[in-house]
Amino acid sequence: MFDTLTSSFTAAIRKIRTFDDDKALTKALNELKKSLLKADVNHKVVKDLIAKVEVGTKEKGIGKDQFLEAMRTTLYELLEVGGNKGFVFAANPPTVILMTGLQGSGKTTTTGKLATYLKNKQKKVLIVAADLQRLAAVEQLRQITKQIEVELFEEENSSNPIEVVSSAIKYANSGIYDVVLIDTAGRLAIDEELMDELKAVKKAANPSEIFYVADSMTGQDAVRTATTFKEKIGIDGVILSKYDGDSKGGVALGLSSQVQVPLRFIGNGEKMQDLEVFMPDRIVNRLMGFGDIEGLAEKTAGIIDEKQAKKLTQKIKKGKFNFNDFLEQMESMKKMGSMKSILGMMPGMGNMSKALKDFDMENSDELKNIKSMVSSMTKKEKEEPELLNNSRKGRIAKGCGLEIVEINRMIKQFKNAGKMAKRFSGKNGMKDLQAMMGQMGGAGIPHG
Repeated sequence: MFDTLTSSFTAAIRKIRTFDDDKALTKALNELKKSLLKADVNHKVVKDLIAKVEVGTKEKGIGKDQFLEAMRTTLYELLEVGGNKGFVFAANPPTVILMTGLQGSGKTTTTGKLATYLKNKQKKVLIVAADLQRLAAVEQLRQITKQIEVELFEEENSSNPIEVVSSAIKYANSGIYDVVLIDTAGRLAIDEELMDELKAVKKAANPSEIFYVADSMTGQDAVRTATTFKEKIGIDGVILSKYDGDSKGGVALGLSSQVQVPLRFIGNGEKMQDLEVFMPDRIVNRLMGFGDIEGLAEKTAGIIDEKQAKKLTQKIKKGKFNFNDFLEQMESMKKMGSMKSILGMMPGMGNMSKALKDFDMENSDELKNIKSMVSSMTKKEKEEPELLNNSRKGRIAKGCGLEIVEINRMIKQFKNAGKMAKRFSGKNGMKDLQAMMGQMGGAGIPHG
């Protein structure tokens, strides 16, 4: 997610040795300055960051460790703004969130993504269709809520968003909802009519918090519009949308300090699962190429059932891993979002995520072929892969429309995956994994 920014910081870090001089530090800082400005980081933010890193490094003596520490401290101060982090639940449910933003910012889609995030945390969510200005907004929410299996509150015969919101809040209070997300109207530009309507909706909703959805693709304009919304409506957090489409990504680095409102989430893909919590300490680690193990654990916790995981581990240890288990794991992985975003959270794997480009579990031709192959097997063949002789493979190939060579290759991959999983489930699992990563790097696969 932070490929360009991370490259800027890691390139600067590589220019400093364990013990170094002023000349090397100046060279590293100039490199960093040029990279950050190129990545569309605000020039004042860059100037302040460079000055603080220089002072912090010189105070403790110029060297790699001192440079790293100064950079880490400065980045954290830049990103750490007072206010809530991630999603904070109200003391008394339901937590009511007003979703605001300009038309085209990705507000409606982001509302669906936030609902998915909450649903994965076992929360009951109600989405309210209060954007009655854009004709397609309610229909879009119908499709999204159907896809993610979350309830939608709408009033087809009403054209008054204040009435809709008032009715929705009464309905939510009479039910057992943890969170209410209200999708409000936007405009192509900020105007008085929009602000007056939002003020009235805010009064009717009495929200726990107000989120502003900013389009990352608009660069520094996202900072200016967020500032205006803060001044006129009052916002408690910003969600950056379409971050995967912003090749520069610099807006994320200075937004919080410029608007003085915490950045709460970042949308980094088209799928409903592609929404990440913005936690300053974790983001600093990722920017410096150290990954985000805590974030990865949090992402998987809501998707991977602990009992099922233990059961699967036991099967793997006994060599009983079958095609049903394989398909089940594929479905779980799909819920986690793109493989690129997962690898980006793993230490030293950021560069490998670049190589994947737009690869994802759902749209991969290879994985579709595997699923088609498994679907053509009998129940017994799925449970007992060792039964697959040439005759059975031929029947399966005809059933899924693939060549026998492809079937043999995929079955071999499955067996190798089973052996590897068994190896990692042992006492030396992590050492074996690290060794494998080293071999992958030696084979020419990019890694950090």
